[in-house]
Amino acid sequence: MRLSIPNILSFIRLILIPFFVIAFYLPYEWSAFATALIFFIAGATDWFDGYLARKLNQTTRFGAFIDPVADKLMVITAMVLVVEDYHSIWVTIPAVTMIGREIIISALREWMAELGKRASVAVSWIGKVKTASQMFALLLLLWHPHEWVTWLGYVSLYVAMVLTYWSMYQYLKAAKGDLLNAEHH
Repeated sequence: MRLSIPNILSFIRLILIPFFVIAFYLPYEWSAFATALIFFIAGATDWFDGYLARKLNQTTRFGAFIDPVADKLMVITAMVLVVEDYHSIWVTIPAVTMIGREIIISALREWMAELGKRASVAVSWIGKVKTASQMFALLLLLWHPHEWVTWLGYVSLYVAMVLTYWSMYQYLKAAKGDLLNAEHH
């Protein structure tokens, strides 16, 4: 396997995860900023790897696999850290909802791919807006330099949760015929 620039960026995102966790637990005043900065860098590598893969015509099967894995691991790690930091039902419910949705949709996509119908559950614009709101919320909740930033993070988190339900409904609706078809085991 030849490593392309987009795949290297996905690997960088994976390598950042332990540093992200370490920064979160550092007992320094600047650790929240460092944690948020690492999360921001990871988000930037996510955007760049997709952009460069298309622009440089370097899309690969491995890249199609590793990119969402790196994304989901970073986001789920961020959610776990935010849940621990805020220790609140008002943060835990959206986080569990979003993590659960990722598991459900990943399983749905894998199953639909086995049926040869992966395109019917491809990423939608709702999913992209959900991801943007979720990433923005996590960035603010990790950084939280002022109370108003934290409240903006809460609002973004709840916008992301609503979009999580909406996008999950859209994906399940697209697969409804296959999910309810008794012929598939």
